[in-house]
Amino acid sequence: MTQSKRGNVWLAVSGIVANHEGEWLVVKKKYGGLKGKWSFPAGFVNEGETIDEAVLREIKEETGISASIAGVVGIRSGVIKEVISDNMVIFSLLADSNEIQVQEEELDEVAFIHPKKLVEDKNSSLLITKLASDVIESKLNKYDQFNPGDHFGYTTYTMFL
Repeated sequence: MTQSKRGNVWLAVSGIVANHEGEWLVVKKKYGGLKGKWSFPAGFVNEGETIDEAVLREIKEETGISASIAGVVGIRSGVIKEVISDNMVIFSLLADSNEIQVQEEELDEVAFIHPKKLVEDKNSSLLITKLASDVIESKLNKYDQFNPGDHFGYTTYTMFL
């Protein structure tokens, strides 16, 4: 049985970050299965953080862009080599700025590109092509004002409904 450095259950986040012109923030990674392809900023959830904190951190680290969460638009889930459960929560966000700062260790390019152009670009990932081809209407909204009870011991509690 193969085990990765993250264990066999992965939880990742990704963000569709739109600017005021309707363009999406996309990146080209230097490594992995998406090397050279346009994909969304993404990464793994770390210990001690919620999924919404993780997506904001990853976007800022990779691109320098600060964003605000609009909601959750989807979940991608798969099993790698019959062992690793690979799960990703896909967020919809609004860019608070357009000033890109590329994290050069991981990325070759970062840009805001209109979804129609991404559909036509042969270097767009499957996820980008699918999401840019459809109208994304439904989303789960963020609710962080609730406390299910102090007896649970949550320091942060968020629901997306």
